[in-house]
Amino acid sequence: MTKENFLVEIGTEELPPKILRYLAETFAKNVISELKAASLTYQEIRWFATPRRLALFVHELSLMQPDRKIIKYGPTIKTAFNKNGTPTQAAVSWAHSCDIDIEHANYVETKKGQRLMFCTKQSGQKTAYLLPEIISTSIKKLTNLKHMRWGQSNFYFIRPVHTVMLILGDTLIPINIFGISSSRIIQGHRFMGQSSLTIDHADHYLQVLLKKGKVQVDYFLRKKIITTNATDTAARIGGLVDLQEKLLEEVTALVEWPVILMAKFDKKFLTIPTEALVHTMVDHQKYFPIYNQKGALLPYFIFVSNIESSDPQKIISGNEKVIQARLEDAAFFFHKDCQHLLDDYLPRLQNVLFQKSLGNLLDKTYRIKKLSEWVAEKINSNVQNAKRAGLLSKCDLMTHMVRELTETQGIMGMHYARRQGESEEVAIALMEQYKPRFSGDSIPSNPTSYALAIADKIDTIVGIFGISQHPTGDKDPFALRRSALGILRIILEKKLPIDLQSLTEESIKLYDKKLSNTNVVEDIINFFFGRLSSWYQEIGYKTDAIKAVLVCRPTKPINFHTRIEAVTYFCAMKHSTRLSAAHKRISSILNQSEKMLNHNVHYSLLYEKEEIQLATRIKTIKTSLDLFLLEERYQDALIALTPLHKDIEEFFSKVLVNTKIKELRINRLTLLNQLKNLFLQIADLSLLE
Repeated sequence: MTKENFLVEIGTEELPPKILRYLAETFAKNVISELKAASLTYQEIRWFATPRRLALFVHELSLMQPDRKIIKYGPTIKTAFNKNGTPTQAAVSWAHSCDIDIEHANYVETKKGQRLMFCTKQSGQKTAYLLPEIISTSIKKLTNLKHMRWGQSNFYFIRPVHTVMLILGDTLIPINIFGISSSRIIQGHRFMGQSSLTIDHADHYLQVLLKKGKVQVDYFLRKKIITTNATDTAARIGGLVDLQEKLLEEVTALVEWPVILMAKFDKKFLTIPTEALVHTMVDHQKYFPIYNQKGALLPYFIFVSNIESSDPQKIISGNEKVIQARLEDAAFFFHKDCQHLLDDYLPRLQNVLFQKSLGNLLDKTYRIKKLSEWVAEKINSNVQNAKRAGLLSKCDLMTHMVRELTETQGIMGMHYARRQGESEEVAIALMEQYKPRFSGDSIPSNPTSYALAIADKIDTIVGIFGISQHPTGDKDPFALRRSALGILRIILEKKLPIDLQSLTEESIKLYDKKLSNTNVVEDIINFFFGRLSSWYQEIGYKTDAIKAVLVCRPTKPINFHTRIEAVTYFCAMKHSTRLSAAHKRISSILNQSEKMLNHNVHYSLLYEKEEIQLATRIKTIKTSLDLFLLEERYQDALIALTPLHKDIEEFFSKVLVNTKIKELRINRLTLLNQLKNLFLQIADLSLLE
């Protein structure tokens, strides 16, 4: 037999449910990488995961590593030997690593020149001998997570490890990980079935766990059981269960034997805003809410138990008591909040710090109010609505409900605004001010919401940049990258005539003297350009086209978009490469030439037919070009420039630019500079590849 199935399981204390799938998938990727490095073949790898185990099943793993040709490249000949032909330390160290004398090395030609090379044949080893190192290395690579130490040991892992099992077919592979030797004994369900199970063959793993251990180790099958049974259970009362993917993943990772049950709560709680009820059920209790066919919340919920009880009603009653207490609290907070207007909470914002150098939330609120008004004027929206939304924007943070359920900020502001008779646009804006919250989230839906969301985000960006706390690496505690992208998405998707520089400068004014960074405007504009560049690359635009447009520093996002669309269209045109090449040549000449140029081209100094023709064509094109640029018709502008490639090519073929006659040379350079500036009004075409 040349192939056999291989199983590895690491038995642990309860693993973090929110990262269980990530752990299992990463473990599998690591093992795949190590098997590939060892040249071991297999048919398929499946990962399994429950709260108390990570496991991999490798189908038809080859039992013998093939003989391998090992090639080790050394330093180049120039760095391997000195002028006297004596080997350098670099060459000696390389030879030592290959376990050879330097004279036994081969010479090979590479892109970097001739270099040393050693080639040898390595006999394959038995897979059983290689597996302990493969698994140990794969586990050690799970290093980007918070680890812990347990007992008196010095071993670290995500959770304490209790069992380790490596079985190749029916053979137990000896290994010691985390101070625990490999064994055939693994854990069953904590409360049902056999607590300890013996695995005599890798092929029996799933069946033994399922039948004797009461553990459904297949993550995807558990998820399917939950999905199917929850849907069927809700249908019994004519309802639709809301199986939010994030919660579904978490619940799947919390149980080893999913049992789906339905419970109910008192109808009186339906007077509380639905979002608050759902947050209580989903975030606090991991329950799935049920809605009717029209989308209204029903007084029922579904939960997933980890045990199969002989009296499930007891479990249901226990969960109903828990949700009753939770909802009683929510009802109390809601009714207490309803005794006040949102405006009543405004003074309390003075007691909440926004940032120690930037003041409190009341200060921020007044800035947001003025910025919202400014944005509303720029986009021709209702200024009074924007001012009102700005003033009330943070008031719900002081309510009892939001202080208890922070995830409902904005949402509760919307509900309370409606109750006190605010306009619907203002109420919606209070809820949408935080949008988009994440990648793929929707953007605000009405002009007042646009104004408030932009104002809130730019105030934070300006404040934090203003005290020089820029995001660095993966550290972005104020989520400035998300805020910047949110502003850009709103402006671009709603085609708002907002200029980022004007917006930034207006926000800076409102901070008065609190900002210490004197370079804050340029820093923020560059930050926005960085977000624009990344975003446009992600959605498929070419990097060189983005760079070509960014040279012009268009601070209106819709202007940036129009330019890049034009450049992308231009790149697909027949003669685009020739015009781009001409622009490159012009830029190169100007960069290498003297900086002294005339203000204008002197036509009396144009002697050659080709330079007269080019100057005339530039003058003719400029008239229509100015109109296109005024109307931001950049695509038409580039089309107008395209015929110039013939004149430029003829100019370079017949006219000597760097003539010894200084006045002619400067005039010709001025002509080229005038031509270059025509291009730069749209994009730097010389950067196009």
